[in-house]
This record gives sequence, structure tokens and C-alpha cells, in this order.
Amino acid sequence: MKDMGEASYILGIKIYRDRSRRLLGLTQSSYIEKVLKRFKMEHSKRGLLPMRHGIKLSEKQSPKTDEELKKMSNIPMLQP
Repeated sequence: MKDMGEASYILGIKIYRDRSRRLLGLTQSSYIEKVLKRFKMEHSKRGLLPMRHGIKLSEKQSPKTDEELKKMSNIPMLQP
């Protein structure tokens, strides 16, 4: 194994960091652009993420039972 320094892109996710402001961000903008092109929506109006700014995710929000996990796995997602 070799240390190649700080990761900036992994598994299609761009990682960006602002150490002075103590921020870490992830974006899948290239994947989003690919999906928009696939459905001929690349020129559509852009919107804001429907998520409150500053929301903190925690392990408590993860599924805890097999039933919760099964329910979560039934939520559809985009397939390539």
C-alpha cells in the first residue's frame, strides 16, 4: 500500500476541503451532469438542495432493525 497524499476524488465523489474554515465537502456534480444529459435535461433550471444548511447527520439516524433496513433498501435510486 502506498500513501498517495490527500484524496481529492474517490468512487466518483469529489472531495473538497477548506482547512482554514474547518469545512469538508463532497459533491457528485459530474454524475449529476451525466444523469441530466441522459434524460436530456442538461439545460434545465437548477434548484437548491432540499436540505437545511448545517444539518448534522448521526449514527442514530441509521436503520437499527432488519425491518428498518429492508424498508430503507426499498427506496428507489437512479441506476446507471
